Amino acid sequence: MPTDKAVTNQPANAPRSHAGFIKNNLREYGMLISLVAIMALFQVLTDGTLLRPLNLTNLLLQNSYIVIMALGMLLVIVAGHIDLSVGSVCGFIGALAAVLMVEYEWHFVPTTLLCIVVGAAIGAAQGWFVAFARIPSFIVTLAGMLVFKGLTLALLAGQSVGPFPELFQKLSSGFIADPLGGETLRTTSLVIGAVAAVLLVLFKVRGRGQLVRHGMEAEPFVFFVLKNAVFAAIILYFSWLLASYKGLPNVLIVMAVLIVAYDFVTTRTTVGRRIYALGGNEKATRLSGIKTQRLAFLTFVNMGALAALAGLVFAARLNTATPKAGLGFELDVIAACFIGGASASGGVGKVMGAVIGAFIMGVMNNGMSILGVGIDYQQVIKGLVLLAAVFVDVYNKNK
Repeated sequence: MPTDKAVTNQPANAPRSHAGFIKNNLREYGMLISLVAIMALFQVLTDGTLLRPLNLTNLLLQNSYIVIMALGMLLVIVAGHIDLSVGSVCGFIGALAAVLMVEYEWHFVPTTLLCIVVGAAIGAAQGWFVAFARIPSFIVTLAGMLVFKGLTLALLAGQSVGPFPELFQKLSSGFIADPLGGETLRTTSLVIGAVAAVLLVLFKVRGRGQLVRHGMEAEPFVFFVLKNAVFAAIILYFSWLLASYKGLPNVLIVMAVLIVAYDFVTTRTTVGRRIYALGGNEKATRLSGIKTQRLAFLTFVNMGALAALAGLVFAARLNTATPKAGLGFELDVIAACFIGGASASGGVGKVMGAVIGAFIMGVMNNGMSILGVGIDYQQVIKGLVLLAAVFVDVYNKNK
Protein backbone atom coordinates (compact mmCIF):
# COMPACT_ATOMS: atom_id res chain seq x y z
CA MET A 1 0.00 0.00 0.00
CA PRO A 2 2.73 2.60 0.79
CA THR A 3 4.21 1.90 -2.61
CA ASP A 4 0.89 2.47 -4.35
CA LYS A 5 0.40 5.72 -2.46
CA ALA A 6 3.82 6.98 -3.47
CA VAL A 7 3.16 6.11 -7.09
CA THR A 8 -0.24 7.79 -7.17
CA ASN A 9 1.13 10.95 -5.56
CA GLN A 10 4.04 11.33 -7.97
CA PRO A 11 2.11 12.72 -10.95
CA ALA A 12 0.42 15.31 -8.74
CA ASN A 13 3.73 16.38 -7.21
CA ALA A 14 5.51 16.68 -10.55
CA PRO A 15 3.46 19.63 -11.84
CA ARG A 16 3.85 21.38 -8.50
CA SER A 17 7.64 20.89 -8.61
CA HIS A 18 7.69 22.18 -12.19
CA ALA A 19 5.63 25.22 -11.19
CA GLY A 20 7.96 25.90 -8.27
CA PHE A 21 11.00 25.61 -10.50
CA ILE A 22 9.51 28.04 -13.00
CA LYS A 23 8.74 30.50 -10.21
CA ASN A 24 12.26 30.28 -8.76
CA ASN A 25 13.94 30.61 -12.15
CA LEU A 26 11.48 32.94 -13.85
CA ARG A 27 14.09 35.68 -14.38
CA GLU A 28 16.60 33.37 -16.02
CA TYR A 29 14.11 31.80 -18.43
CA GLY A 30 12.37 35.14 -18.93
CA MET A 31 15.57 36.76 -20.23
CA LEU A 32 16.20 33.96 -22.71
CA ILE A 33 12.60 34.07 -23.92
CA SER A 34 12.80 37.89 -24.14
CA LEU A 35 15.93 37.71 -26.31
CA VAL A 36 14.30 35.22 -28.69
CA ALA A 37 11.11 37.30 -28.81
CA ILE A 38 12.99 40.56 -29.48
CA MET A 39 15.01 38.94 -32.25
CA ALA A 40 11.86 37.48 -33.79
CA LEU A 41 10.13 40.89 -33.58
CA PHE A 42 12.95 42.78 -35.30
CA GLN A 43 13.36 39.97 -37.83
CA VAL A 44 9.76 40.58 -38.89
CA LEU A 45 9.90 44.39 -38.67
CA THR A 46 13.13 44.56 -40.71
CA ASP A 47 11.83 42.14 -43.37
CA GLY A 48 14.47 39.54 -42.52
CA THR A 49 17.44 41.92 -42.46
CA LEU A 50 18.32 41.29 -38.79
CA LEU A 51 19.42 37.67 -39.26
CA ARG A 52 21.09 38.00 -42.62
CA PRO A 53 24.67 36.67 -42.38
CA LEU A 54 26.26 40.08 -42.99
CA ASN A 55 24.13 41.84 -40.37
CA LEU A 56 24.55 38.98 -37.88
CA THR A 57 28.32 39.28 -38.26
CA ASN A 58 28.12 43.04 -37.70
CA LEU A 59 25.91 42.44 -34.66
CA LEU A 60 28.56 40.20 -33.10
CA LEU A 61 31.37 42.63 -33.88
CA GLN A 62 29.41 45.62 -32.56
CA ASN A 63 28.68 43.94 -29.24
CA SER A 64 31.90 42.00 -28.67
CA TYR A 65 33.50 44.62 -26.42
CA ILE A 66 30.26 45.07 -24.46
CA VAL A 67 30.06 41.32 -23.78
CA ILE A 68 33.72 41.19 -22.72
CA MET A 69 33.30 44.04 -20.24
CA ALA A 70 29.96 42.68 -19.02
CA LEU A 71 31.76 39.56 -17.76
CA GLY A 72 33.97 41.68 -15.53
CA MET A 73 31.18 44.04 -14.52
CA LEU A 74 29.06 41.10 -13.42
CA LEU A 75 31.64 40.09 -10.82
CA VAL A 76 31.94 43.69 -9.61
CA ILE A 77 28.16 44.01 -9.24
CA VAL A 78 27.81 40.58 -7.61
CA ALA A 79 30.45 41.66 -5.09
CA GLY A 80 28.25 44.64 -4.22
CA HIS A 81 30.07 47.40 -6.12
CA ILE A 82 29.90 49.28 -9.43
CA ASP A 83 32.47 50.53 -11.96
CA LEU A 84 31.64 53.67 -13.91
CA SER A 85 35.13 54.03 -15.41
CA VAL A 86 35.12 51.07 -17.82
CA GLY A 87 34.24 53.14 -20.89
CA SER A 88 37.00 55.66 -20.21
CA VAL A 89 39.54 52.91 -19.46
CA CYS A 90 38.52 51.19 -22.69
CA GLY A 91 39.14 54.39 -24.66
CA PHE A 92 42.43 55.11 -22.83
CA ILE A 93 43.84 51.65 -23.57
CA GLY A 94 42.90 52.00 -27.25
CA ALA A 95 44.75 55.32 -27.30
CA LEU A 96 47.79 53.79 -25.57
CA ALA A 97 47.87 50.95 -28.09
CA ALA A 98 47.65 53.42 -30.97
CA VAL A 99 50.52 55.52 -29.70
CA LEU A 100 52.74 52.48 -29.13
CA MET A 101 52.00 50.74 -32.45
CA VAL A 102 51.58 53.73 -34.78
CA GLU A 103 53.93 56.36 -33.37
CA TYR A 104 56.57 54.15 -31.69
CA GLU A 105 56.15 51.20 -34.11
CA TRP A 106 55.87 48.52 -31.42
CA HIS A 107 54.87 45.01 -32.46
CA PHE A 108 51.22 44.27 -31.67
CA VAL A 109 51.98 41.29 -29.37
CA PRO A 110 54.03 43.16 -26.69
CA THR A 111 51.68 46.12 -27.11
CA THR A 112 48.66 43.91 -26.38
CA LEU A 113 50.29 42.33 -23.34
CA LEU A 114 51.41 45.69 -21.94
CA CYS A 115 47.95 47.22 -22.47
CA ILE A 116 46.25 44.39 -20.57
CA VAL A 117 48.76 44.76 -17.72
CA VAL A 118 48.11 48.53 -17.65
CA GLY A 119 44.37 47.86 -17.55
CA ALA A 120 44.83 45.46 -14.63
CA ALA A 121 46.98 48.07 -12.85
CA ILE A 122 44.24 50.68 -13.32
CA GLY A 123 41.72 48.25 -11.86
CA ALA A 124 44.11 47.54 -8.98
CA ALA A 125 44.49 51.24 -8.20
CA GLN A 126 40.73 51.78 -8.12
CA GLY A 127 40.18 48.51 -6.28
CA TRP A 128 42.61 49.56 -3.54
CA PHE A 129 40.64 52.74 -2.84
CA VAL A 130 37.38 50.77 -2.76
CA ALA A 131 38.50 47.70 -0.83
CA PHE A 132 41.13 49.02 1.57
CA ALA A 133 40.48 52.78 1.81
CA ARG A 134 36.73 52.07 2.05
CA ILE A 135 35.75 54.81 -0.40
CA PRO A 136 32.44 54.00 -2.16
CA SER A 137 33.03 52.45 -5.58
CA PHE A 138 30.63 54.92 -7.17
CA ILE A 139 32.88 57.84 -6.17
CA VAL A 140 36.19 56.12 -6.97
CA THR A 141 35.15 54.99 -10.44
CA LEU A 142 33.39 58.26 -11.22
CA ALA A 143 36.72 59.95 -10.51
CA GLY A 144 38.43 57.31 -12.66
CA MET A 145 36.03 58.00 -15.51
CA LEU A 146 36.99 61.69 -15.49
CA VAL A 147 40.71 60.97 -15.07
CA PHE A 148 41.00 58.56 -17.98
CA LYS A 149 38.84 60.67 -20.25
CA GLY A 150 41.35 63.47 -19.69
CA LEU A 151 44.37 61.18 -20.12
CA THR A 152 42.96 59.88 -23.41
CA LEU A 153 42.66 63.43 -24.72
CA ALA A 154 46.19 64.21 -23.56
CA LEU A 155 47.67 61.01 -25.01
CA LEU A 156 46.11 61.56 -28.43
CA ALA A 157 46.58 65.34 -28.33
CA GLY A 158 42.93 65.67 -29.27
CA GLN A 159 43.40 63.87 -32.61
CA SER A 160 42.66 60.41 -33.99
CA VAL A 161 45.64 58.07 -34.38
CA GLY A 162 45.80 55.18 -36.87
CA PRO A 163 45.74 52.99 -38.87
CA PHE A 164 46.84 49.88 -37.00
CA PRO A 165 48.95 47.01 -38.38
CA GLU A 166 46.92 44.56 -40.45
CA LEU A 167 47.54 41.61 -38.11
CA PHE A 168 46.25 43.60 -35.12
CA GLN A 169 43.08 44.50 -37.02
CA LYS A 170 42.31 40.81 -37.40
CA LEU A 171 41.66 40.63 -33.65
CA SER A 172 38.28 42.22 -34.33
CA SER A 173 37.74 42.20 -38.09
CA GLY A 174 39.33 38.86 -39.00
CA PHE A 175 37.72 35.45 -39.46
CA ILE A 176 39.04 32.00 -38.69
CA ALA A 177 40.70 30.17 -41.59
CA ASP A 178 38.91 27.43 -43.50
CA PRO A 179 41.41 24.59 -44.09
CA LEU A 180 38.52 22.25 -45.00
CA GLY A 181 37.88 24.44 -48.02
CA GLY A 182 34.11 24.65 -48.40
CA GLU A 183 32.83 26.17 -51.65
CA THR A 184 29.56 27.79 -50.59
CA LEU A 185 30.01 27.34 -46.82
CA ARG A 186 32.97 27.88 -44.53
CA THR A 187 33.08 24.21 -43.53
CA THR A 188 35.53 24.71 -40.66
CA SER A 189 33.25 27.26 -38.99
CA LEU A 190 30.27 24.95 -39.39
CA VAL A 191 32.20 22.04 -37.85
CA ILE A 192 33.33 24.19 -34.93
CA GLY A 193 29.73 25.24 -34.31
CA ALA A 194 28.55 21.62 -34.36
CA VAL A 195 31.31 20.54 -31.98
CA ALA A 196 30.44 23.43 -29.64
CA ALA A 197 26.76 22.38 -29.61
CA VAL A 198 27.66 18.75 -28.83
CA LEU A 199 30.09 19.75 -26.07
CA LEU A 200 27.50 22.05 -24.53
CA VAL A 201 24.97 19.22 -24.32
CA LEU A 202 27.54 16.75 -22.96
CA PHE A 203 28.74 19.10 -20.22
CA LYS A 204 25.18 19.96 -19.21
CA VAL A 205 24.21 16.27 -19.06
CA ARG A 206 27.27 15.53 -16.97
CA GLY A 207 26.55 18.43 -14.61
CA ARG A 208 22.95 17.38 -14.12
CA GLY A 209 24.03 13.79 -13.53
CA GLN A 210 26.37 14.90 -10.75
CA LEU A 211 23.60 16.85 -9.07
CA VAL A 212 21.23 13.88 -9.20
CA ARG A 213 23.87 11.47 -7.87
CA HIS A 214 24.57 13.72 -4.88
CA GLY A 215 20.87 14.15 -4.13
CA MET A 216 20.91 17.89 -4.92
CA GLU A 217 18.08 19.82 -6.51
CA ALA A 218 18.30 19.52 -10.29
CA GLU A 219 16.43 21.15 -13.13
CA PRO A 220 13.30 19.16 -14.10
CA PHE A 221 14.12 16.81 -16.95
CA VAL A 222 11.60 18.35 -19.34
CA PHE A 223 13.00 21.86 -18.88
CA PHE A 224 16.55 20.53 -19.07
CA VAL A 225 15.93 18.82 -22.41
CA LEU A 226 14.02 21.75 -23.92
CA LYS A 227 16.51 24.40 -22.81
CA ASN A 228 19.58 22.55 -24.08
CA ALA A 229 17.84 21.55 -27.30
CA VAL A 230 17.06 25.22 -27.95
CA PHE A 231 20.64 26.30 -27.15
CA ALA A 232 22.12 23.60 -29.39
CA ALA A 233 19.74 24.50 -32.23
CA ILE A 234 20.60 28.21 -31.91
CA ILE A 235 24.34 27.46 -32.01
CA LEU A 236 23.95 25.26 -35.09
CA TYR A 237 21.68 27.74 -36.88
CA PHE A 238 23.91 30.75 -36.20
CA SER A 239 27.01 28.74 -37.17
CA TRP A 240 25.35 27.90 -40.48
CA LEU A 241 24.42 31.55 -41.08
CA LEU A 242 27.94 32.77 -40.32
CA ALA A 243 29.50 29.93 -42.35
CA SER A 244 27.48 31.07 -45.36
CA TYR A 245 29.23 34.48 -45.19
CA LYS A 246 32.85 34.63 -44.03
CA GLY A 247 32.77 32.16 -41.17
CA LEU A 248 33.21 32.66 -37.44
CA PRO A 249 34.82 36.01 -36.48
CA ASN A 250 38.04 35.76 -34.45
CA VAL A 251 36.51 37.89 -31.72
CA LEU A 252 33.62 35.41 -31.37
CA ILE A 253 36.15 32.72 -30.44
CA VAL A 254 37.67 35.09 -27.86
CA MET A 255 34.22 35.78 -26.41
CA ALA A 256 33.32 32.08 -26.31
CA VAL A 257 36.51 31.19 -24.43
CA LEU A 258 35.94 33.99 -21.91
CA ILE A 259 32.27 33.06 -21.39
CA VAL A 260 33.13 29.42 -20.71
CA ALA A 261 36.00 30.40 -18.40
CA TYR A 262 33.95 32.86 -16.34
CA ASP A 263 30.97 30.54 -16.16
CA PHE A 264 33.30 27.89 -14.75
CA VAL A 265 34.86 30.31 -12.25
CA THR A 266 31.51 31.57 -10.97
CA THR A 267 29.83 28.16 -10.68
CA ARG A 268 32.59 25.64 -9.99
CA THR A 269 35.34 27.39 -7.99
CA THR A 270 35.77 28.52 -4.41
CA VAL A 271 36.65 32.05 -5.51
CA GLY A 272 33.39 32.32 -7.43
CA ARG A 273 31.29 31.15 -4.47
CA ARG A 274 33.09 33.59 -2.18
CA ILE A 275 32.35 36.53 -4.48
CA TYR A 276 28.64 35.70 -4.34
CA ALA A 277 28.87 35.36 -0.56
CA LEU A 278 30.62 38.74 -0.36
CA GLY A 279 27.81 40.46 -2.25
CA GLY A 280 25.12 38.63 -0.31
CA ASN A 281 26.39 39.49 3.18
CA GLU A 282 29.83 41.06 3.54
CA LYS A 283 29.88 40.99 7.34
CA ALA A 284 28.97 37.30 7.58
CA THR A 285 31.50 36.47 4.85
CA ARG A 286 34.25 38.34 6.70
CA LEU A 287 33.38 36.67 10.01
CA SER A 288 33.61 33.27 8.33
CA GLY A 289 37.30 33.89 7.70
CA ILE A 290 37.22 35.03 4.08
CA LYS A 291 39.44 37.99 3.19
CA THR A 292 36.69 40.16 1.76
CA GLN A 293 38.91 43.17 1.07
CA ARG A 294 41.26 41.16 -1.12
CA LEU A 295 38.31 39.58 -2.90
CA ALA A 296 36.75 42.96 -3.75
CA PHE A 297 40.17 44.21 -4.83
CA LEU A 298 40.58 41.30 -7.26
CA THR A 299 37.20 41.91 -8.90
CA PHE A 300 38.39 45.41 -9.87
CA VAL A 301 41.73 44.08 -11.13
CA ASN A 302 39.82 41.64 -13.30
CA MET A 303 37.50 44.41 -14.51
CA GLY A 304 40.46 46.57 -15.51
CA ALA A 305 42.06 43.75 -17.51
CA LEU A 306 38.82 43.00 -19.38
CA ALA A 307 38.21 46.71 -20.05
CA ALA A 308 41.70 46.82 -21.58
CA LEU A 309 40.96 43.80 -23.78
CA ALA A 310 37.68 45.41 -24.85
CA GLY A 311 39.57 48.61 -25.66
CA LEU A 312 41.94 46.69 -27.92
CA VAL A 313 39.03 44.94 -29.66
CA PHE A 314 37.20 48.22 -30.19
CA ALA A 315 40.31 50.01 -31.49
CA ALA A 316 41.07 47.11 -33.86
CA ARG A 317 37.52 47.26 -35.22
CA LEU A 318 37.65 51.02 -35.87
CA ASN A 319 41.28 50.76 -37.09
CA THR A 320 41.95 54.00 -35.24
CA ALA A 321 41.96 55.46 -31.74
CA THR A 322 39.77 58.51 -31.16
CA PRO A 323 39.44 60.85 -28.17
CA LYS A 324 35.73 59.94 -27.83
CA ALA A 325 36.23 56.16 -27.91
CA GLY A 326 34.42 54.38 -25.09
CA LEU A 327 31.95 57.20 -24.52
CA GLY A 328 28.84 55.77 -22.85
CA PHE A 329 30.10 52.17 -22.89
CA GLU A 330 29.74 51.93 -19.13
CA LEU A 331 25.99 52.49 -19.43
CA ASP A 332 25.52 49.63 -21.91
CA VAL A 333 27.73 47.31 -19.84
CA ILE A 334 25.94 48.02 -16.56
CA ALA A 335 22.55 47.80 -18.27
CA ALA A 336 23.49 44.42 -19.76
CA CYS A 337 24.25 43.02 -16.31
CA PHE A 338 21.05 44.33 -14.71
CA ILE A 339 18.85 43.30 -17.63
CA GLY A 340 20.50 39.87 -17.48
CA GLY A 341 19.39 39.34 -13.88
CA ALA A 342 22.14 40.82 -11.70
CA SER A 343 20.83 42.38 -8.50
CA ALA A 344 21.55 46.01 -7.69
CA SER A 345 22.18 45.00 -4.07
CA GLY A 346 24.79 42.36 -4.99
CA GLY A 347 25.07 38.62 -4.51
CA VAL A 348 22.89 37.67 -7.50
CA GLY A 349 23.71 37.27 -11.19
CA LYS A 350 24.87 34.75 -13.78
CA VAL A 351 27.39 34.89 -16.58
CA MET A 352 24.93 33.72 -19.23
CA GLY A 353 22.42 36.26 -17.92
CA ALA A 354 24.92 39.09 -18.49
CA VAL A 355 25.70 37.77 -21.99
CA ILE A 356 21.98 37.55 -22.83
CA GLY A 357 21.47 41.06 -21.43
CA ALA A 358 24.29 42.38 -23.62
CA PHE A 359 22.76 40.84 -26.73
CA ILE A 360 19.30 42.15 -25.82
CA MET A 361 20.80 45.65 -25.81
CA GLY A 362 22.74 44.90 -29.00
CA VAL A 363 19.75 43.52 -30.90
CA MET A 364 17.65 46.51 -29.84
CA ASN A 365 20.36 48.95 -31.00
CA ASN A 366 20.85 47.13 -34.28
CA GLY A 367 17.16 46.61 -34.99
CA MET A 368 16.19 50.20 -34.20
CA SER A 369 19.04 51.49 -36.38
CA ILE A 370 17.85 49.37 -39.31
CA LEU A 371 14.33 50.72 -38.81
CA GLY A 372 15.65 54.28 -38.82
CA VAL A 373 14.74 55.07 -35.19
CA GLY A 374 16.64 58.17 -34.08
CA ILE A 375 19.39 57.94 -31.46
CA ASP A 376 17.26 60.10 -29.15
CA TYR A 377 14.41 57.60 -29.03
CA GLN A 378 16.86 54.71 -28.87
CA GLN A 379 18.24 56.12 -25.63
CA VAL A 380 14.72 56.58 -24.25
CA ILE A 381 13.75 52.98 -25.01
CA LYS A 382 17.00 51.56 -23.59
CA GLY A 383 16.53 53.58 -20.42
CA LEU A 384 12.98 52.31 -19.96
CA VAL A 385 14.11 48.70 -20.50
CA LEU A 386 16.81 49.12 -17.85
CA LEU A 387 14.36 50.68 -15.40
CA ALA A 388 11.89 47.85 -15.98
CA ALA A 389 14.59 45.21 -15.36
CA VAL A 390 15.65 46.76 -12.05
CA PHE A 391 12.01 47.29 -11.04
CA VAL A 392 11.29 43.58 -11.55
CA ASP A 393 14.31 42.67 -9.41
CA VAL A 394 13.28 44.99 -6.56
CA TYR A 395 9.64 43.91 -6.79
CA ASN A 396 10.55 40.23 -6.55
CA LYS A 397 12.78 40.88 -3.53
CA ASN A 398 10.12 42.86 -1.68
CA LYS A 399 7.54 40.23 -2.50
